[in-house]
Amino acid sequence: MNPFAAVVYAKDVVLVATFYEVVAGLRVASATPGWVQLLSAAGDFELVFHGIPAEIAATIRITTPPIRRDETPVKLVLAVRSIAEARTAARSRGGDVFPEAREWRHGGRVHCDGCDPEGNVFQLRALVH
Repeated sequence: MNPFAAVVYAKDVVLVATFYEVVAGLRVASATPGWVQLLSAAGDFELVFHGIPAEIAATIRITTPPIRRDETPVKLVLAVRSIAEARTAARSRGGDVFPEAREWRHGGRVHCDGCDPEGNVFQLRALVH
């Protein structure tokens, strides 16, 4: 069992899971219809995507580009090798990472927020080189 995990409820599980797989360099460990489990390279973090029930999903409108849903008390923070590379990957997969001008440094890392294709806000962090 992994010591750390998070669950993200998604309207389009495959779209959102693939986004995080590419942007954060995670790998698919398991998948069934409406459910995908991703793992970090070290295997110490698990990110699970669970489908939103159809009756609720029908009430959710996803726009392009997605409207950021930043009024939630929880935000995923994911370590990446390069925020610049993750920014490019995010934009190619229907999400976004804020421009370099909005990055900040703290604790030997550079941080930047972004949003996935459904508008969920996340934060990336990378070691300062």
